[in-house]
Amino acid sequence: MSFVTLGGITLHHRYVDANGKAVPLVLINSLGTDFRIWDDVVARLAGERPLLLYDKRGHGLSGTGSGVRSIDDHADDLSALIDHFGLGRVVLVGLSIGGMVAQRLYARRPEIVEALVLSDTAHRIGTAESWNARIATVGRDGIEAIADGVMKVWFTPDFHAGRAADLAGCRTMLTRQELSGYIGSCMAVRDADFTVSATHIAVPTLCVVGDQDGSTPPDLVRSLAGLIPGARFEIIRGAGHIPCIEQPEALVALIRDFLASLSPGAETHG
Repeated sequence: MSFVTLGGITLHHRYVDANGKAVPLVLINSLGTDFRIWDDVVARLAGERPLLLYDKRGHGLSGTGSGVRSIDDHADDLSALIDHFGLGRVVLVGLSIGGMVAQRLYARRPEIVEALVLSDTAHRIGTAESWNARIATVGRDGIEAIADGVMKVWFTPDFHAGRAADLAGCRTMLTRQELSGYIGSCMAVRDADFTVSATHIAVPTLCVVGDQDGSTPPDLVRSLAGLIPGARFEIIRGAGHIPCIEQPEALVALIRDFLASLSPGAETHG
């Protein structure tokens, strides 16, 4: 396990180095998860390019610090972590809230972002009413009260039927997240609206979504791609909200193809 304290926040992270000068990928988790959701992606990409994974503040083994008030708090942490490793330019791969963190970091520091992979995310997710209802339920009854419902949007019926042990493990991961970090991140997503800033993204962008995503459905992710000039949109068959767990091979194939389409200069680290 590796930890570093930056700006008063202790972040749990994993850095997988690689030979050559390929631009590093930074993998940013979804709400209620830790960086282990990327294990099958890392297993396929390790050695091809550097990979940086981390637990967001208030998630996994990372600290909570002064709490989470906005997406900016998560973007601050990620910005500091990238600088800590001296990565220069990176490709941000963000899932759900991680995709919002990626969008926000690009808006604040476009000079360090080579490209974006936005998975199962959007410029705006949900409504204030839906988030407030979730926050109230979790605050009163804990994450356990919503866990079964979350599993239904995270994963397809086939996953539920055929991968019972994996489903149980993912449910446990969700329910063991730190309560204040989870609620704070719900508030951050509730208050985030990147509709305007998405139109100013000027780096190559791949938007992907599971065909059975019940949290950010394909039409919502397609609308994000429509806002970003020149963005590519792809649907992953047989996946819910977390393709990196359910269909990692398909996700990695799309990422590889997207990265191969970048200009030769985009493959130079730094």
